[in-house]
Amino acid sequence: MARPSPDHGWESAGALFRTELALSGGRIGKVRDVYDLPPAPGRPPALLIVATDRISAFDVVLDPPIPGKGVLLTQLAAWWLRWLDRRGLGPTHLLGTDAGAIPAAAFTSGGTTRESLRGRVTIARRCRVLPIEFVVRGYLEGSGWAEYQDSGSVCGVALPPGLSRCARLPEPVFTPATKATTGHDLNITFEQAAGVIGADLLSRLAERSLSIYREAAAHALDRGIIIADTKFEFGIPVDEHGHDASDDPILIDEALTPDSSRFWPADRYEPGHPQPSYDKQFVREYLETVVARGGWDKSPPGPRLPDEVVRGTLERYREAVMRLTGDSAS
Repeated sequence: MARPSPDHGWESAGALFRTELALSGGRIGKVRDVYDLPPAPGRPPALLIVATDRISAFDVVLDPPIPGKGVLLTQLAAWWLRWLDRRGLGPTHLLGTDAGAIPAAAFTSGGTTRESLRGRVTIARRCRVLPIEFVVRGYLEGSGWAEYQDSGSVCGVALPPGLSRCARLPEPVFTPATKATTGHDLNITFEQAAGVIGADLLSRLAERSLSIYREAAAHALDRGIIIADTKFEFGIPVDEHGHDASDDPILIDEALTPDSSRFWPADRYEPGHPQPSYDKQFVREYLETVVARGGWDKSPPGPRLPDEVVRGTLERYREAVMRLTGDSAS
């Protein structure tokens, strides 16, 4: 995945584009930087996950970042994970969100500061990641809509004929995908996914994913947001030697955020065409206009985002957090 090389350094104009910490195992995702945390008394093996303000579309990380986006993502993801735990919907990787848990030795002269990480840190249980994306769809859009037009099904799940774009499905459906390290995740069938992790485990986690989606979607709808679809990831907790510490997977990574879900305003929902959104579809739509006029071919580097797109994206993320959690989003 391509990343721009901005000249604004580590931190600029309130935005965090990337991190530099003196911790082992550093790796860079599309949005998050992940490090191994040294052992701490009474804590299982843990990772430090930092949500930066990077934003990606079509597998290209764009410039400039969205100032404060990482804080909003962390706030919402942590809220959901605690919400799921209170409702007994299965264990998660969340151990804490305190930047004070990062050892002082991680901060070096000229590197990332502790202050810049406040509000964007997840301390997470270290896991062996299962290589399947657990996608749940309640509405027909995106790659699901494209596949339905070709075959009348999504990931081998037959759907009623005559559905329109963004139509609500009779029941939410589980549609697995590959977990790609680069490029796009690819939709696969239940049988193909079972061949990767086993049918029994896949069935258990598919049902857990559907249960989480149903309860989260009902909560969101009460607050004026349709969760059209979302993805989950699961992992097996490991011990200090990297061996499996359990045979029961837990929910990992972010969950039910604008980066991993489609959020639509319920009062403006109208099937048959693309919906207004509270997620990064706003960025994708801008980029499609650039593509349509011959200004980009979806290969890196991406076009620079104009100020109005940066502001509009942040406003949508902030509105989603405020509605879903009931808190004022900073």
